Amino acid sequence: QVQLVESGGGLVQAGGSLRLSCAASGRTFSNYAMGWFRQAPGKEREFVAAISWSGGSTYYADSVKDRFTISRDNAENTMYLQMNSLKPEDTAVYYCAANRFANWRAWALKLAEPDYWGQGTQVTVSS
Repeated sequence: QVQLVESGGGLVQAGGSLRLSCAASGRTFSNYAMGWFRQAPGKEREFVAAISWSGGSTYYADSVKDRFTISRDNAENTMYLQMNSLKPEDTAVYYCAANRFANWRAWALKLAEPDYWGQGTQVTVSS
């Protein structure tokens, strides 16, 4: 089992920035690919970004590309999502997730989901 805890959400004005963190425990963090997902009110959960176990490869949804940056620190068992130029449509509950394999294309197409999930952190962007 992998336990995941998100933090860093909050209220920010449009154009502002937030940095989300995801702390992992339970298994060897560096053995897992990681991802961020989000769910806005009344909408399905959607893929945001993913990162390989080493951090050497990343993948982003088109809606956040060039604004969000995913990263990880395997020594600290933590993953991050730096969110810049935030828009009201970024308002959602953000979830971190872990999976033994980096199936991010399947995640983006909603053909598969990671095995482990955090509880989520709310991000609200005001206009």
